Amino acid sequence: MPYTTEDGGRLNNFAREPKVYTAEPPNAGQKRNYIIMGVAATILVGGLIFVAFSVSAVS
Repeated sequence: MPYTTEDGGRLNNFAREPKVYTAEPPNAGQKRNYIIMGVAATILVGGLIFVAFSVSAVS
């Protein structure tokens, strides 16, 4: 644990800071995967909404 001593002899305990790095922009393959996942999610949500309306209209 990283302790620091202040004036007067008090000890302070600080959390360990994470390693900082710069973010890199997505490459072409990652962009393609994001588009595919977005389309799949849109189809899934649309299908769920369709099923919900279909089942509720059966009564």
